[in-house]
Amino acid sequence: MERKDRIDAFGAASLVGFSLLLGFGQVIIKVGNEGFGPVFFAGMRSALSLGFLLIWMRARGIVLELGPGVRGLGLLMGLFFTGEFVALFIALDLTTVARSALMFYTMPVWLALLAHFLLPGERLTVVKVTGLALAFAGVAMALLAGSEGGGALVGDLCALAGAWCWAGLALVVRGTRLREMRAESQLMWQLAVSAVLLGALAPLFGPLFRGPEALHWGVLLVQGLVISGAGFLFWLWILKFYPASSVASFGFLTPVFGTLLGWLILDEPLPGVILLALALVAAGLWLVNRPVGRVRVA
Repeated sequence: MERKDRIDAFGAASLVGFSLLLGFGQVIIKVGNEGFGPVFFAGMRSALSLGFLLIWMRARGIVLELGPGVRGLGLLMGLFFTGEFVALFIALDLTTVARSALMFYTMPVWLALLAHFLLPGERLTVVKVTGLALAFAGVAMALLAGSEGGGALVGDLCALAGAWCWAGLALVVRGTRLREMRAESQLMWQLAVSAVLLGALAPLFGPLFRGPEALHWGVLLVQGLVISGAGFLFWLWILKFYPASSVASFGFLTPVFGTLLGWLILDEPLPGVILLALALVAAGLWLVNRPVGRVRVA
């Protein structure tokens, strides 16, 4: 397939499907937490995904980038990645999928704000400032709504902390020599460091096992091999053919799908205030990620 300058029908369908997969991933993390301690679950997922990635890289002849010049930055990436998923998996143990997705996928908002001050050429525009304001309003509305809809405030804040760690990770990649590293190697560092750290931290967060059944082991395999493994490789493949800014503009769909799937699959309540907050955050994400030119779909 040739490189394209716009999102065509195949690209749009693929990105909608990928957003749906990520939203489904939030739902099954919550299901998996019923059988495993959340941090232990996250560590096992990293280990599975790392094995999948290394096999794929070897099959494709991709060389691991382990030189001394990248070790410190690689460890820093791994620390941010570890914090991101400690926060997310604990959040989904405490709050609803809707509230967690709403908070966690505000990452582009925080990244845009940090990049304005820390990265040259990443200035905020009027459109992006409007997006930031809408997203901030949605987050504030959800937090002020408290536990209405079944969410715990500490879980909401954990999901928000996960978004901050994710933004920090992206900032490290974009603002250092890591931006020249292959994406596969970046992910390898993140998964390798997090698999070790999450496994070491897991006993601090309660029992490692909560009576897992076949469903929970199946969820672990889907998370490790399909969503975190093959899903990431698909994302890399899509980015080879479509403009990154246009691809990113579909990111607002993930919290929407996560919210709807939490309601459909887990029978989570959807109070009006959360739906309004979600609409504000989704609109904000669209504006923050919106390409300079309009996303055209053939």
